[in-house]
Amino acid sequence: MKRKLFGTDGVRGTANTYPMTAEMALKLGAAAGRHFRRDGSNGHRVVIGKDTRLSGYMFETALTAGLTSTGMNVLLLGPVPAPAVGFLTRSMRADLGIMVSASHNAHQDNGIKFFGPDGFKLSDADEAAIEEIAMGEITPAQPANIGRVKRIEAAGGRYVEYAKTTLARGTSFSGMKVVLDSANGAAHRVAPQLLWELGAEVINIGNTPDGTNINRDCGSTYPRHCAAKVLETGADLGITLDGDADRVILIDERGQIADGDQLMALFARRFAQAGLLREGVLVATVMSNLGLERYLERNGLRMERTAVGDRYVVERMRQGGWNLGGEQSGHIVMSDYATTGDGMLAALQFLAAMVETGKPASMLSHCFEPVPQMLRNLRTAPGVDLLSQAEVKAVIEDAKQRLEGRGRLLIRKSGTEPLVRVMAECEDEALMAEIVNGIIAEMEAVA
Repeated sequence: MKRKLFGTDGVRGTANTYPMTAEMALKLGAAAGRHFRRDGSNGHRVVIGKDTRLSGYMFETALTAGLTSTGMNVLLLGPVPAPAVGFLTRSMRADLGIMVSASHNAHQDNGIKFFGPDGFKLSDADEAAIEEIAMGEITPAQPANIGRVKRIEAAGGRYVEYAKTTLARGTSFSGMKVVLDSANGAAHRVAPQLLWELGAEVINIGNTPDGTNINRDCGSTYPRHCAAKVLETGADLGITLDGDADRVILIDERGQIADGDQLMALFARRFAQAGLLREGVLVATVMSNLGLERYLERNGLRMERTAVGDRYVVERMRQGGWNLGGEQSGHIVMSDYATTGDGMLAALQFLAAMVETGKPASMLSHCFEPVPQMLRNLRTAPGVDLLSQAEVKAVIEDAKQRLEGRGRLLIRKSGTEPLVRVMAECEDEALMAEIVNGIIAEMEAVA
């Protein structure tokens, strides 16, 4: 069955527009309940977390109604990071975890992500099964078997306590000044608490959510405000999260930005030196810079590339038995500690490296010189497949021939937004720009 609802990271779209409607959320909740409550008993439970979007209340309520209607007991976590939902699903022995968030998207979007009882995101097969049930008639539970609902007030605190256990015993960030931008999102409470409990002086920005300002001119997709604050306050490090805190971008004491590729390079080297990097492999996506791949090779390590999306990174890690992966965008997956990308755990590991080495952030956050890379996005109309147009295909084929042996070209549809992404890497920046701009221009001409 071809999936109509689920994309690369759950169900996502504009709130109150199909498929992100309260009606569909209720159906998805009921379908997930029916799928996971296989034995008909009343001992099944689901944890639901969310970020700070205004529409989160609507979807949390609709999902709860659907789940309880099929006999699932629901534990409401409130605003918590997405990786906390993965952790708490497993920790609280739940059958299912749900995060209501559209991650780095603007406030008008929202999404529903599902986690299995092991804390990992659901398989394609489970998502397809839930979608098929949602599209049909769903049998409700008998009145006596309707599920119960309970709000878990200390959910954030449980995650904070766990996060501290990922560091060596006695690790302290005392004397360190950190600017923290929580993107007015899910981590606006737990992230400052976590750093404060570890001894850091925390300067908070992006921590006053109002339902509509999540990711707006802040967070990992807009790190310039954090960089300016680092320079203004003389901070040792800037940490920028996205709306659900599963990704992080860091700022060094000079105001320079370090993306996920640089963090993966640092962690891969440190893990390998400590004998912790399994088989010397780092899993990254096709978007990661060629410079990272070359850096790993120089250090006797190897990169495994996957399709874009942290779920594909995690799947490849699990298949190969590897324990480190991520994306250039800042998803860092350390499977020894978490089941998905976790921005705060990555930030903690970086701070720990600063403490252990005594080096400033600028000496740790620039491991390699990136190959020049250019990325442009083109928004597309619904139902229009620009990449199937003959004129566009011809331009792309010509571009590949011109780049052969000199760089890389990657063109793909976004799995979370109506966008076509065109990315090229090449030491010849003029050629790179000519190729990317030419492809975009051709797609605009036939759109």
